[in-house]
This record gives sequence, C-alpha cells and structure tokens, in this order.
Amino acid sequence: QAHINMAIGKNKRLTKGKKGGKKKAQDPFAKKEQYAIKAPSMFAVRNAGKTIVNRTAGTKIASEALKGRVFEMSLADLNGGDESQAFRKIKLVCEDVQGYDCVTHFGGMDMTRDKLCSLIRKWQTLIEAHVDVRTTDGYYLRIFAIAFTKKQSNQAVKSTCYAQAGQVRNIRKKMFEIMTEEASKCDLKELVQKLISTPDSIGLEIEKKCQSIFPLQNVFIRKVKVLKKPKFDLLKLMEVHGDNTEDTGAAMDKVAAATTVKALKGAGGRL
Repeated sequence: QAHINMAIGKNKRLTKGKKGGKKKAQDPFAKKEQYAIKAPSMFAVRNAGKTIVNRTAGTKIASEALKGRVFEMSLADLNGGDESQAFRKIKLVCEDVQGYDCVTHFGGMDMTRDKLCSLIRKWQTLIEAHVDVRTTDGYYLRIFAIAFTKKQSNQAVKSTCYAQAGQVRNIRKKMFEIMTEEASKCDLKELVQKLISTPDSIGLEIEKKCQSIFPLQNVFIRKVKVLKKPKFDLLKLMEVHGDNTEDTGAAMDKVAAATTVKALKGAGGRL
C-alpha cells in the first residue's frame, strides 16, 4: 500500500488571485496639463489652440515632451476664418516653451486631399514640379507645385487640351526657375507670407510666365517641406513672433523738438 505524502501548508495561495491584486483604474487626464499654442506673427490668429501633456514627474519634463511637437491646422483658422483658404493645411512645430505657452514656428504646408482631387479631371494635362531651395536665413525647403492645362479661348470643338511632352518640359523648367528665384531671395517669414497670401502669388507668377508656352489654370504650390533647419536661435524665434522686447524709446515729435530747441536758444546758459 503506497503512502502519498502531501506537503501541508504549501498551497495557501490557490484561492487568492494574482499577487498584488487589481490596480485601481486611474484617470489618465488627471495628471495632464494644458499649454496654449502660439502661432507666429505672419498669421492673423496668434492663439492657435491648446495642447495637453503629462505633468513634470521625476525625470520626465513636460516642456521637453512638448518641444518638436507638430500641430497641423487649417489656414482658414489661422487667418481669421477666411473659408477660401480652408484647403491649405499649415504645420506648426513647437520650438520653445515659455510658461504655459508653446512658441511655434512654420514647419510645412500641405493641401487637403479633397481640394487636390477636385482639381484633377479628364481631358487635360497635369504638370508637377518640385525643387529644393535654401532661404536667406538658412532653411532648406522642398517646394512642390502643380498646374493644369486649359482650353484656349479660340479653341475649336475639340474637348481635350493636352500639352506636348516638349511643352510640359518647358513649363516644368519655368516652374523650377520661378520657385527657386522666389524662395532663395527671401527669408522663411517672407516666403510663408507669399505662400499664404490670397491669391497665391507664386502660382500666379507661374501662370503668367508660362502663358506663352501653353495656357495654364489652377496653378498652386501644393506642398512645402522643411528639410533642414538652422541651429535653434531664440532671438530669431522671438523676431518671428514679433515679441521683440527691445527698448526702442518713445516716438519723438520732430517738429515739437525743433521748436523747443529754438525757444531754449540764447538763454545764456540759465534755463
């Protein structure tokens, strides 16, 4: 008869659940705080919205988590609700955190998918071009342009308006020239102002210059990517935000100053 020896008192934890029990569900939003997004001065609306981030805890610093964060928003919202610009998407990159403000800079531009799709039709030629340019303040950008051929005013019954391969090449060459010239002779702030102006000034320039090769329509700067940035400079960032705290002194009335000087003249040194 075999005896079975069981270890007594070794299976105490059979009835209990996992060690430590279930963790109490915590509200993830309880440990977050809000920061305001400040847009650069080229946009009409400077308070672009809010963003949330985990509070500083231990080695994880909130401001470090925010730096480099990209916010994508419609140009219509940034320019005071102008619906004609709603198809442009602007990327703003958080460069610095001051108090509870995220100080942003331009980080790219794009076009909404539906606008792009609405332009593409049959019976016309689509021409695209992209070029890498460096602005005067050291930003390295890639600019994409898009254009479509259009029927000539005196065109016969023919429904199509296709450009020949040679004409497409010439138009693309002109696009390269215009984009390079427009972008390389100004700094990023001026370039962004050109891009967000209505109507698109660079697009109009391309349309005008290419008229002699083939008439174009719907010419847009489709996209702008920031490939390389210069070394971070807080002073330059504050210039873009128009918050120069430099004391320039009070504005002086020159006429009043001149009359005061005349009155003081010949006072014999005693005022």
